[in-house]
Amino acid sequence: MKRILFSVVLAAVSISLFGQAKKPTIMVVPSDQYCISKGYKMEFENMGAKQTLPDYKAAMQNDAELRLVITKMGNIMADRGFPLKDLETELKNLEKEAAETSMMTSSSSGSEMTESPIDMLKRTAKADIIMDLSFEVKRQGPNKLITFNLKGLDAYTSKQITGAAGQGQPSSSAGADLLLEEAVLSHMDGFNAGLQRHFDDMFANGREVKVMVRVWSNWGETLETEYDDKELTEVIEDWFFDNTVQGRYSLSDASENFMRLEQVRIPTTRTDEKGRERAVDTRSFVNDLRKNLKDKYQIESKVYLRGLGEAWLILGEK
Repeated sequence: MKRILFSVVLAAVSISLFGQAKKPTIMVVPSDQYCISKGYKMEFENMGAKQTLPDYKAAMQNDAELRLVITKMGNIMADRGFPLKDLETELKNLEKEAAETSMMTSSSSGSEMTESPIDMLKRTAKADIIMDLSFEVKRQGPNKLITFNLKGLDAYTSKQITGAAGQGQPSSSAGADLLLEEAVLSHMDGFNAGLQRHFDDMFANGREVKVMVRVWSNWGETLETEYDDKELTEVIEDWFFDNTVQGRYSLSDASENFMRLEQVRIPTTRTDEKGRERAVDTRSFVNDLRKNLKDKYQIESKVYLRGLGEAWLILGEK
């Protein structure tokens, strides 16, 4: 009996819905459980605690069956209008930027921004949806059959938005890839309908992200400093109200040195100063806030992207 788990990363939705946004793209990624249980893992200490993360490169280089399953799932989605983005190509892109990312520090505190491997893959692939699929190949006498569980997760929030589960027909000759195809196909209409409902909500109410505003220790000001007779916290809240979809956001926690904003609904597109429609992501949205604070109040700040659906704006210096 074999158990294989993997994730399918699904990127920006259709051109007809997004305007200038890219065509839908998928990327199949081995799950943490699959990689770690097979020994494809990296171990290190993070603030004194041992952490184990998947090693996607080792999995792709050493697991022929995984490569076969990734190809089949990619083909299934490509047949439904979702072209495949190659995992190995994205891993090479990550290696190219690794040196730059490792040097992403502040001169005032020396702090570094870290991301997990899946967060880095989401960011480089510009994923909207993670399709998390687990399946198990079982034997019934001379026959094999497959059971599967498919979840559609919003890559920005990790919330489940759709799902499907089922079991395929027994076969005495089919491999894991063909068993998976037969089992999944009958469930795709319902699964895709769940995706469409999520997309419809996203276009009507905005994409949900998280934003953290922090202060460098050497700045000399705080979020309680007043600008135009308002504390900076209030100035930033006013900007969020004016620039989120229908003014939707939640200030979940705040102090003189940080603001944590959740359920922030950002538009999927915006019109730039030249009248061109552009796709909006977490980085570009928070970068607009950075520009606003610099232009109006001469506040320098730096944007850090934490995965795909979270960005930090750190005030006081670049």
